Amino acid sequence: MKKLTTALLATGLILSASACAAETKLSTAETCDRIKIAVSSPANAIGKTGMTRLANQIRPIEAVASDDLKAALQSIIEFTDESAKETPDAEKLSTLQDGYQEAGSTYQKFCGQG
Repeated sequence: MKKLTTALLATGLILSASACAAETKLSTAETCDRIKIAVSSPANAIGKTGMTRLANQIRPIEAVASDDLKAALQSIIEFTDESAKETPDAEKLSTLQDGYQEAGSTYQKFCGQG
């Protein structure tokens, strides 16, 4: 009986651990709400430090973002990472700028202005 109890307990622990580890995908509205919180901080708009802060706040959101906003968030992270470098690659930054602007349009489309 002890072996059965131990086996059931171990199985329960494994199942609950895997449930905790499973990523939850946010709805588009939930993703928008989290993005709004991240971009609303005035400190995120000040220089390279602000760009780094913004990227670091968006990374965990991007990991669970809705399909509608996942690519846009990835573009924002790539642009902010390059912008925050001590010496950003101007050519790469120029290339990433288009994706960053498109990400802004996607954000407006799904999240609105406010």
